[in-house]
Amino acid sequence: MNLRLPMISLLALSSVVFVCSVRAQQVTGVDVAKSEIRFVTKQMNVPVEGKFRKFSAQLDFDPAKLASSKAQIEVDLGSIDTGSSEADTEVKGKAWFNLPVFPTAKFVSTGLKSLGGGRYEAAGKLTIKGKTFDVTAPFAAKQEGGTTVFDGGFTLLRLQFGIGEGPWSDTETVANEVQVRFKLTGLAKK
Repeated sequence: MNLRLPMISLLALSSVVFVCSVRAQQVTGVDVAKSEIRFVTKQMNVPVEGKFRKFSAQLDFDPAKLASSKAQIEVDLGSIDTGSSEADTEVKGKAWFNLPVFPTAKFVSTGLKSLGGGRYEAAGKLTIKGKTFDVTAPFAAKQEGGTTVFDGGFTLLRLQFGIGEGPWSDTETVANEVQVRFKLTGLAKK
């Protein structure tokens, strides 16, 4: 009797069970040092990319219990990095982020749902400059090196939040749409 086929089948089954158990791992925090929040907008129809260097994140994610899963992310708007010190200084002013009054942006989830195949959608409230709006952020949850990585994004309309007031409200100069991308490295429950 050839034992090779049953052994291969057993190894394959063991791999499937291991992968399924890893995917079901509950995540209870975020490794901020291995995570990022980036954005892309257009100025005079030319893409401008940037990131925020400082943020905090609280996460409780269990794919088996999505109803009780939640996320909260707070971004230090003063940590913006557009690649230009002149632009960084400009966006901290009153017409843009108005940092002395509104130093942070905050996202608080109100619900998560599965889209299938390791894809999810987080609904929540985003607050910038004292204005709060609903946002929906699709994301993928995948295993990378023993941790769960959440990779997703959403589009925000900057004028809703009063970002770029006065002459900067001209969308021919700076687009209203801002693509926000995030990659959060989860910390597994111990």
